[in-house]
Amino acid sequence: MEAPPTVGVEEEFLLVDPRTGAPVGRNADVARTAADLGMDLQLEIMRCQVETSTRVHTTTDDLLRELRELRRGAAACAEKNDALLLAAAVPPSVPEELAITGTPRYSRIAERFGRLAREQGLCGCHVHVAVPGLVEALRVSNFLRPWLPVLLALTANSAIYRGCETGYASWRNIMWRRWPSAGPPPYFASVAEYEAAVESMLALGVILDRKMIYWDVRPSCTFPTVEVRVSDVPATVEESALLATLVRAAAMTARTAEFGPPVPEPALRAAYWRAAHEGLDGIVIDPVTGGPIRVPELLDHFVALIQPALENLGDLPFVTDAIAALLSRGNGARRQLNAFRARGDIADVVAELADATLYTCR
Repeated sequence: MEAPPTVGVEEEFLLVDPRTGAPVGRNADVARTAADLGMDLQLEIMRCQVETSTRVHTTTDDLLRELRELRRGAAACAEKNDALLLAAAVPPSVPEELAITGTPRYSRIAERFGRLAREQGLCGCHVHVAVPGLVEALRVSNFLRPWLPVLLALTANSAIYRGCETGYASWRNIMWRRWPSAGPPPYFASVAEYEAAVESMLALGVILDRKMIYWDVRPSCTFPTVEVRVSDVPATVEESALLATLVRAAAMTARTAEFGPPVPEPALRAAYWRAAHEGLDGIVIDPVTGGPIRVPELLDHFVALIQPALENLGDLPFVTDAIAALLSRGNGARRQLNAFRARGDIADVVAELADATLYTCR
């Protein structure tokens, strides 16, 4: 039997003022503090963001343990610089003008894309699963493509933005898809088709380099992996580990799965919009039938599809328990709305998110 692929996770976080909840541009200071403690924090495009990256893992338990350690370490480094670490996909409090991190590449992006770049401050979670090559990465992309909306609904964590309800569970997804290379990937029948699409975007100037291929599934240009990027940064480490486990099992299933006809892009974009709007709590679109379906039922279909891989990994009990707990407790979007609607005070949202960032149920 072929060995299961390894998995790694990158999480992006906001740095906010612990008194007001407004974003603060201290990522360089926080990263320096982390480096002094032997911890590697990466800078993101906005100065109010940092990113953590796990090592490569073979088990969900080990991944979950490191995700927990990284959040605790990053939170401690933020606190040393009078900042609060939030696993939130957009700033819940009203920010002043967000500042770009002044690296040469980020400065080029800001110059080329203007206001679009300066309104970032969006935090996602990226799951990397090892693949032997580009053919296999595209096979995973084609397989996962119809299921990306349900992963988005599962992890939605951006219902409150600039002190107001957005009307969406994932406002980050709505904002993120303004980029010309963002959103669901095309269905690629061959490596040549993929390369032609990338070369066209480069030639037309809609991306500056291959790192700006922002599709929600893409072959990584840094690691020998396929990278799944559809998710808001989840509220808790358990949700991040659940996402990674589902993605890993889907990548394994894609090795031998029979694909149906590709979902047309207009239908897939409609499914994205419904998932971003509803999150866990409403009606979304079944990628197979095109009809309406509630998220828990759609999750059941997805888990049934990848169940043999989950059993091979020994992760089916974890996934079953984690989904049940999430549906009962709510994801980040539901947590934000519950906190905000209790008193209409954005401080309650910030406090809820700060607790969830370091919360552990295991």
